[in-house]
Parts: sequence; structure tokens; C-alpha cells
Amino acid sequence: MIDVECLSFDLQLRDPFTISRGTVDVQPTVIVRVRSEGLEGLGEATTNTYYGVSKERMLDAIRAVRPQLRDHILENPAELWLQLDPVLKECRFAQCALDCAIWDLYAKMNGQPLWQLWGFDAGDQRPPTCYTIGIAEPLEMVRKMQAMPNWPVYKIKLGADGGLPLVRELRQHTTATFRVDANCAWRADQVLELAAQLSELNVELIEQPLKAEEFAAMRSLKGRSPIPLMADESCQEEADVDRCLDSFDAINIKLVKCGGLTPARRMITRAKERGLKVMVGCMTESSIGIAPGVHLLPLLDYADLDGALLLANDIASGLTWQRGYCSLPTQKGLGVHLLQQHEHF
Repeated sequence: MIDVECLSFDLQLRDPFTISRGTVDVQPTVIVRVRSEGLEGLGEATTNTYYGVSKERMLDAIRAVRPQLRDHILENPAELWLQLDPVLKECRFAQCALDCAIWDLYAKMNGQPLWQLWGFDAGDQRPPTCYTIGIAEPLEMVRKMQAMPNWPVYKIKLGADGGLPLVRELRQHTTATFRVDANCAWRADQVLELAAQLSELNVELIEQPLKAEEFAAMRSLKGRSPIPLMADESCQEEADVDRCLDSFDAINIKLVKCGGLTPARRMITRAKERGLKVMVGCMTESSIGIAPGVHLLPLLDYADLDGALLLANDIASGLTWQRGYCSLPTQKGLGVHLLQQHEHF
């Protein structure tokens, strides 16, 4: 028997966060908490206007599967994901929060951190996460970068103009690796010229230069860019991995978009079998939403798991960061704990 409840928070960001689609300074989020056999598991998903996800939509999705969970004996989270998918596929964000909470609970039932339950080695090489700098005036972006000094990789959000002067200005203040993310804002005829100049500025990859559906245009660019091209908005669910093969060099898997840890692991396996590099990314989430991605680090080529680091106050504890590298948690389950009071809904 599994009991489930939803908790509501508004996450205050340290600074206003701007990408090509708009600015956020407060991020609403939903925590899903599951309980069974005296143990509990936690998962998270934020609201998102681009993907049409509200708190109410997530709550309706969780309510719809509560009866099945009450009668369920947890033996295999991946099988439970499949059983609930006919209902939850209509709201992948809610599916993600529930799936991560179930894996947290399951690992606690087995007395291990999740990464250990999966058979990963704590000594495996793990990539650092980038620290994201939202679009702002150049001096403000420099300030944000310097507020997180000695970070090995910074992700620079760019707009429709391509942002070359901005990247050149930021390069004057650090020797760290850069990644750039256009969030669908560029045109196809910009990409190769921008890539040629960005490659001279120690830019490691270009994330989602074109609109999500522009696979044909991306096919014409793949193999011609001196910098790897990564899908984000173009890679949402499992079927998108194969769609990205001929158009991108790498994919960014976000757990909320695909429905949680269960499909993310399948996507990682499929991508690597077909020669794509893999990143796991995040939204602006608390440590509860970031922790599942941390447990996947031994499988990844790149990581973008800085969401909780962008908050004025995290609502959870348990993750430990050292200059871009996150330690694999040693506590059972996901290794994170809720700190603040909350609103039930």
C-alpha cells in the first residue's frame, strides 16, 4: 500500500533568471511525497508555461492514480511506471515527481542509496555540472559568474542576436569552459557562423539553437559545426531520441519532460547505443528535484544540475557540492530531506 500527497512551494530565486522566452524570479513547484511501511520518498516537478504545466494539472494527474497506489505493493518501480503510464502520460511532469518519489522509497526499502542499488561505483568518473548565467546586462552576468567563482563550466543563456559580444566580454573574466544555450531563439542561417566564432572562445557545445520542430534544418547543420549541437526542447520523450540521431550530436534529458528516472535510464541507454552524447539537465528546482539526476551522474557525458544553486533558499538538504562536482549521496534513497513548511493541496 502506497499513500501519496502533494505539497506546494514557491521557490524564490537568488536573482531574476532570464532566457530567450522570458524572466522568472519566483518558481512554483510541487513536491510529491509517498509513504509505505513507515518510510517515505520524495519527488518534485515545477510548473512550466512553455509545456503547459500548472500545479492544478499535476494534482489532477496524481489524484487519478491514487486508487491504484493504495492497493499496490512496491516490488519494481519500473513496472509501476508502466502500469500508471496510460494515465500519467498526459502529464509527464507529475509522472516524473511520482516516479522519483517511488525510486526514493524503493531504495530506502532496500537500505541503500539509489546509485548503489543500481550497481554504480562511487569511484566512477563523473562530469561536473555547469552553472547557468541567465541573460542580463554584461556587467550583471559577470557579477553572477563571479558569485560562483572557480566553477569549471558556465552555461551562458543567449538570445536571438547570437550573443557573440556578450560571450567575448564574459571570456575576459574567466578561463572556465563555456556552454551556450539559445533556447530555440536562433535561425538556421546564423548557426555555423556563430559556431565558428564561439569555438575560438572555448565554447564546448551549443544547446538547442533552433525551434524544437526544426529537425530538417538541424540535419543540414550536423557535422558542419565545429562545436557539438545538443537537443533540449527537441528531445522531450523517449521517442525523440531516435528523432535526434541525424540532427544533433548530443541530447539533454530532463526528467520532468520524459516522465522520471525510469524512462530517463532507457533514453540514456538508447542514446549511447546510437552514438549520441548525453546530458541530464534540470529546471529551477529544489534539491529534491536535482537529486535524481545526481544519482545518474556515473552514466553521463555532461551535467546541468544547478537548479537548486540558483535559489535564494533551498527547501531541502542533502546534496554536497565542491566547485561544480556533486558527491553521490551516502544516505539511503535519494539522500535529500525536506526542510520547510508547506501548503498541502
